[in-house]
Amino acid sequence: DLVIDGDLSGEIELHVDGSIRGDVKVQRLTIGETGSIEGSVEAEVVDCRGRVIGAISAQQVRLYGAAHVEGDITHEQLTMETGAYFQGRSLKFQRPQPTLASILPDAGELTETVERPKLKIFSAEG
Repeated sequence: DLVIDGDLSGEIELHVDGSIRGDVKVQRLTIGETGSIEGSVEAEVVDCRGRVIGAISAQQVRLYGAAHVEGDITHEQLTMETGAYFQGRSLKFQRPQPTLASILPDAGELTETVERPKLKIFSAEG
């Protein structure tokens, strides 16, 4: 069995069938049934059939039936098959809300205050 002690990073697709003790940051990560990672994982896509002890952060995460994950998963899309084990929090990526300055380039120059319309309620007495 191959065991890697240390962090791995790169713009690559990585398939793990051995053990990694360290953080992994790649484009796409596939963890086979015999694969295990002890450390944080960051990728665009994570397909997990093996074991992860640590946080996962990815746009798409798929936990297959043999997966065992202990740690928080931050994602846009999370899919879990029946039989997958997951102990942690599922956290949705928070996309930043657009600011007025990002929508209107000259928004910083706006100084005029806009008054909100007032609601008047009349009652008719008969």
